[in-house]
Amino acid sequence: MTPLLDVRNIAKRYGARIGCADVSFDLYPGEVMGIVGESGSGKSTLLNCLAGHLEPDAGEVLFDTRAEGPRDTVTMSEPERRMLARTDWAFVHQNARDGLRMGVSAGGNVGERLMAVGARHYGQIREQALDWLERVEIAPDRIDDRPSAFSGGMQQRLQIARNLVTGPRLVFMDEPTGGLDVSVQARLLDLLRGLVRQMGLSAIIVTHDLAVVRLLADRLMVMKSGRVVETGLTDQVLDDPQHAYTQLLVSSVLQV
Repeated sequence: MTPLLDVRNIAKRYGARIGCADVSFDLYPGEVMGIVGESGSGKSTLLNCLAGHLEPDAGEVLFDTRAEGPRDTVTMSEPERRMLARTDWAFVHQNARDGLRMGVSAGGNVGERLMAVGARHYGQIREQALDWLERVEIAPDRIDDRPSAFSGGMQQRLQIARNLVTGPRLVFMDEPTGGLDVSVQARLLDLLRGLVRQMGLSAIIVTHDLAVVRLLADRLMVMKSGRVVETGLTDQVLDDPQHAYTQLLVSSVLQV
């Protein structure tokens, strides 16, 4: 089987500081990869290089496109990468406000992404928006409300609806439950797990929360100082960590 994403030797520096160094991995269709590490470990730098938000200094990010097979997204033209970001890719920000148009209604936020891929029939767009609001547990009568009237958890669920409405094949998530209350986090994680499985999504999730990756990720990469220090099946890595840094991460959670 061809990997959906084939990452080869991605590296990014900020002057003398290493953002990430020589990171390589494959991601297959329907697979969820978790990336964990403390603040400054390089996990968000890596995610932004993969998603095209940052240009890496070296390496390739080969995505299995529908039309042409594997293409290096690093060397793609900007219009090609933008189209990919609107269709086959999605990016869920930690702060939902970064991924929403705050001055546009909830329905408009979902509808905008449909219009970006060519949808023009107002009734059908509104119908799909309603369907997706229900799927992320937002009441249909809130469709014309602006996101600023929503709680943080609702804003995050709206951002997820906006991202998934076009049926992407790969979703990048940057601390998707960060900053939310514990009860809200649990509800959001259940929702995400259900949607990932129902839609057969591939996803890359960056988080410092090991409970999040245990629930959502099939495989796990542990990063420290810009480098991958351990990788493997999620339960295997968390239950029997081999690297001293991973052992420290796991034990610190158990002691809390």
